[in-house]
Amino acid sequence: MKQTFYSNGKLLITGEYLVLDGAKAFALPTKFGQNLIVEKGSNQEIKWKSYDKDGTIWFEDTILFSDISTKTISETESVKSTLTTILKEAFLKNPDFINNSEGYHVTTQLSFPKNWGLGTSSTLINNIAQWLKIDAFELLKNSFGGSGYDIACAQNDTPILYHLEQDKPIVEKVVFNPEFLENLYFVYLNKKQNSKAAIKSYYNHRNNNLVKTIANNNQLTHAVLHANTLKKFSDAIEEHEAEMSIILEMKTVKESLFPDFNGMVKSLGAWGGDFVLAVSKENPTDYFKKKGFETVVPYSEMILI
Repeated sequence: MKQTFYSNGKLLITGEYLVLDGAKAFALPTKFGQNLIVEKGSNQEIKWKSYDKDGTIWFEDTILFSDISTKTISETESVKSTLTTILKEAFLKNPDFINNSEGYHVTTQLSFPKNWGLGTSSTLINNIAQWLKIDAFELLKNSFGGSGYDIACAQNDTPILYHLEQDKPIVEKVVFNPEFLENLYFVYLNKKQNSKAAIKSYYNHRNNNLVKTIANNNQLTHAVLHANTLKKFSDAIEEHEAEMSIILEMKTVKESLFPDFNGMVKSLGAWGGDFVLAVSKENPTDYFKKKGFETVVPYSEMILI
């Protein structure tokens, strides 16, 4: 019997990095996501095949049940070893999927290009958790790490406020439908950022005044979410960007790449890659294309509304 599971991608609008320390983050699930299809197999193994948006296979391998059920951890950093680690953690929560099965054929299909950074890993983890009826937040924590906001986006079809309280995920569905949505665009920076490396950098740079920094973040997150004019929204994200610039000891993306842009540009998630948010009164596509950034997606085409 074929089983199909689906999870949404994600974009983090405010609270990047600080969400790891309990700050409130405003995040948006995307119209793009990933399917996971499970069919019966044999030989005590999983034949795994992963397709990119354009139909090309970006990963294909066979994982033995014995590799999943043993405690041995691979020292190599590869797609197969990462996937095996996730499945090992899933096995600890639900061993029946290995103990009571002959094998599986598993296929994944992205509806966004893999290098966009919209959550190839988080959508996979949430899909595996759905398949095996286990807690996706725990599976993420035990295998990949991170705050879990991306799992919350995978599971919800509306904008969310997300934070950690005593290490537990708190998800609040919110309404974000200001009149200026048509002035918001997402621009791909032509490179995927490594989340693990970015998080490590944050921990190395964060300051000691964390309580005040988080309180300020939460105030700005509230301002972004409830802004009723384009100017108030732009001012709030500009202030947020400036605060993070100080914490990370990095230039803002506007300073480094788009100093002449007539509008506001904000990093989303890991600084230095993936998508940025552009706020502009006029359609900025030509501006970004002249700078070499071909992928400019209007809010309405990217975000679940």
